Amino acid sequence: MRQPDLLPDASTMFDALVARDPSFEGLFVAGIHTTGIFCRPTCPARKPRRENVEFFPRAGDALAAGFRPCLRCRPMEANGEVPDWLHPVLRAIDADPMRRWTSQDLRDAGVEPARARRWFQAHHGMTFLAYLRSRRMGQAFSRLKSGSAVTDTALESGFESLSGFCDAFRKSTGSPPSKSDALHSLKVAQFPSPLGPMMAVADDQAVYLLEFWDRRMLETQFAILEKRIGAVFFPGSNGPLEQLQEEVERYFQGKLTRFLTPIHTPGTDHQRQVWSALLEVPYGQTLSYGQLAAKIGRPTSTRPVARAVGENRLAIVIPCHRIVGHDGQLTGYGGGLWRKRHLLNLERAEED
Repeated sequence: MRQPDLLPDASTMFDALVARDPSFEGLFVAGIHTTGIFCRPTCPARKPRRENVEFFPRAGDALAAGFRPCLRCRPMEANGEVPDWLHPVLRAIDADPMRRWTSQDLRDAGVEPARARRWFQAHHGMTFLAYLRSRRMGQAFSRLKSGSAVTDTALESGFESLSGFCDAFRKSTGSPPSKSDALHSLKVAQFPSPLGPMMAVADDQAVYLLEFWDRRMLETQFAILEKRIGAVFFPGSNGPLEQLQEEVERYFQGKLTRFLTPIHTPGTDHQRQVWSALLEVPYGQTLSYGQLAAKIGRPTSTRPVARAVGENRLAIVIPCHRIVGHDGQLTGYGGGLWRKRHLLNLERAEED
């Protein structure tokens, strides 16, 4: 079990439970002594008194303490993880992204359409059918970039008319198919971590973004990539995303001290200089913002350096969590100081 000081404090977690705050999904579960069940933070059930609640970092810890999983919020299906019932459907989609699914197809796969719709709405912000359309559009975009004709791509993507395809393409990317060369297609995937779900973005060569899904700047970071490189985003996976997920798992297991997944960091010269210096901060060690500024030859530019640290788009991979205040105190981490404390304790424990 994680040490208690590596979780948000009990008062913060209870407030999140009462408010049904979705940003705490995946970070803790709450055991209710009066009922003997445990719930996720967003459970719709009536909220208990504070003295009747015990918090746990994982569902397994609550089970070990004798609590039963709530039948309403299903805390065993951790946010950010794909439930077992959905795996066959997702494998079928990966095998044939252009397939047009019907409600009967889902039922034949043992999945109720309403259940699939709710899961995709909660985890991807879109319905199952909208997710399929986005996947097909992502495949179509790749074919256009590789030189396929617009008409051929429209037919291969399952559209009955060229005008319908062009309209859908424009809605997805903001541009007509004829302008696809000016856009940069990026795949977006979500996967679990011990500190909550993470969002990752990559093309077929490198990863551009890795962030905790509840970081407030996440939407801004997507907008920056869209503006800086003409990025358009589609759900899916690729080699860099699969490699990154495997490395994130090994990192949290204490088996990886440096990420090898290729990364790409569009930014200003100053940002890239700071991010490059962050990559050189050794695992298990920390620097102050002033020391980092001196390291890049700008000892009087602590504030601009701190700003660039906060603008890092690759959490953990570019280890901005290793930068602390001049007195060694933890300051300024977009994912929350409790996460920063966890990451530093994880690395120091492995170094001991």
